[in-house]
Amino acid sequence: MSTSGTTHQARTDLDLAGAAELARQLRVDSIRSSTSAGSGHPTSSMSAADLLAVLVARHLRYDWDRPEDDRNDHLIFSKGHASPLLYSIYKAVGVVSDTELMTEYRRFGHRLQGHPTPVLPWVDVATGSLGQGLPIGVGVALAGAYLDRLSYRTWVLCGDSELAEGSIWEALDKASYYRLENLIVLADVNRLGQRGPTEWGWNTETYARRAEAFGARVLTIDGHDLAEIDAALRTASEAGAGAPTVILAKTVKGSGFSEIEDHEGWHGKALPEDMAARAVEELGGTSDLLVRGPLPTGDHAAVPTAENEQAPQPAYELGEKVATRKAYGDALVWLGATHPTVVGLDGEVSNSTHADEFAKAYPDRYFEMFIAEQQMLASAVGFSVRHRIPFASTFAAFLTRAHDFIRMAAISQANLRLVGSHSGVEIGADGPSQMALEDLAMMRAIHGSTVLYPSDATSTVALTKVMAETPGISYLRTTRGAYPVLYGPGETFPVGGSKLLRSSRQDSVTLVGAGVTAHQCLAAADVLAGEGITARVVDLYSVKPVDTATLAAAASATEGRFVVAEDHHREGGIGSAILEALIPGLRMTHLCVRHLPGSGTAAELLAAAGIDAAHIAAAARELVAAD
Repeated sequence: MSTSGTTHQARTDLDLAGAAELARQLRVDSIRSSTSAGSGHPTSSMSAADLLAVLVARHLRYDWDRPEDDRNDHLIFSKGHASPLLYSIYKAVGVVSDTELMTEYRRFGHRLQGHPTPVLPWVDVATGSLGQGLPIGVGVALAGAYLDRLSYRTWVLCGDSELAEGSIWEALDKASYYRLENLIVLADVNRLGQRGPTEWGWNTETYARRAEAFGARVLTIDGHDLAEIDAALRTASEAGAGAPTVILAKTVKGSGFSEIEDHEGWHGKALPEDMAARAVEELGGTSDLLVRGPLPTGDHAAVPTAENEQAPQPAYELGEKVATRKAYGDALVWLGATHPTVVGLDGEVSNSTHADEFAKAYPDRYFEMFIAEQQMLASAVGFSVRHRIPFASTFAAFLTRAHDFIRMAAISQANLRLVGSHSGVEIGADGPSQMALEDLAMMRAIHGSTVLYPSDATSTVALTKVMAETPGISYLRTTRGAYPVLYGPGETFPVGGSKLLRSSRQDSVTLVGAGVTAHQCLAAADVLAGEGITARVVDLYSVKPVDTATLAAAASATEGRFVVAEDHHREGGIGSAILEALIPGLRMTHLCVRHLPGSGTAAELLAAAGIDAAHIAAAARELVAAD
């Protein structure tokens, strides 16, 4: 519900006395909304009210009636639990009514959720898992500085508790490396966390030394002195620093209500109605001040254009041995020419993932995140906010480190393309620390995700293009070794499909594989054919969604005899996807990695895991012989 019809009365020239009145209203409304809902974080909101009042009224360049304006500043609440403050701001600028704030906050079916999400047009990303808003802000600021080339600033409100998160320091490190002077961090140092004092309390000197060590410009202020806040925000907005700015604001949790100021035990607790009434009275009562700060200025971003819309798609000869990770690099370069908003990111393994080919072809659209997978994923989310198509790649095993960022990206409704190479025991002698054996389960569990696992170069190129054009979060699993090309250049690979590599009316058993095990299934089918057993072979390149129709037809044709081979742990992978499809009458032998692997050759490790051609053939024999 909007009250934009009354925003023409909003004050647009607020002085510091007016900002103080706004801060008072933000505190009152943070208390009222959380008490009305029976839950929320009013004290965490009250500590930052002065910071946000000065920012919104005097420094945030934003057209609240046009949140899609690409010149707008970005405001990210990394401390997403302070949603009462954010929604009170929305009331103050006239885009949320007092009725909505008081009757719909934290209620089922309504948009003012406990932590902000992009269901609200003024929210870029979902926050609430601490330590993520600032890393994502780095991605937004990267887009502004290097791609959009616009003067918008990215303002991020952080709490002092989340300054213990390593992802915060990854973010400052990369922000300094890329000289993001358009990134401004407001650190609300209110001393108290959820269960008591934070790690460093009000020791802003320690925070300052750490932030400076990571290359940031640091301004330390009294977070309740509006003149100091105003001066710091003005300094942070000035160009020329060549580094991100961190404003360390010493504040008091619960500021404004004497009964709870700087008192432990009030984190995440709404005030009871009697206390809320006393707090509102002490703060001076309710009000409906309408405020609009400065509007964005300057030109809009230029629309990117394709360098070569007719660039030829990479093609390979049948039987030619090509690693799917290499084909991914070829595909990304091709997409770079035809899709001008494609952006590449990698975590310092681009010469293995083959993202380095994109980096060489399009250096202005490639961003190295070094060994900082959380920041890589967060930057990709930030690029998604700015309408880019980010492809982020690393070893598949290392994506697990950033799983929470992927999970939250789904809540943010982000559009991400993730690529994991060096999957499974197939990688060989590097050993188990490098083997992704959990990634399919992880990615299948992400809400709305698409999970793809090509078996050859042709399908890899096609599926990389499919990913670029598929909204949401998609994952491509690539293989280290080189294997024969199975498909000609005219083949299509729709999401949710599969390919029959062998099929006849005489099939006795179905062999299902993907990636390396698709080739192992073909080899097993050859062995079985010499024994008079005809096998149907399915390349299940789409792991989520799975091709239920083809699998059901195969189950019917082979009387439910299935051998599923996957270079992955038993839980959550291809076998689970097939079983979850609820195919009736299925008699399935599931071959997967069930032990902790060590080092060895790919052949040795595939055999030791029981997913090579010999084991697939043996399992098929047993199923057929059982009848």
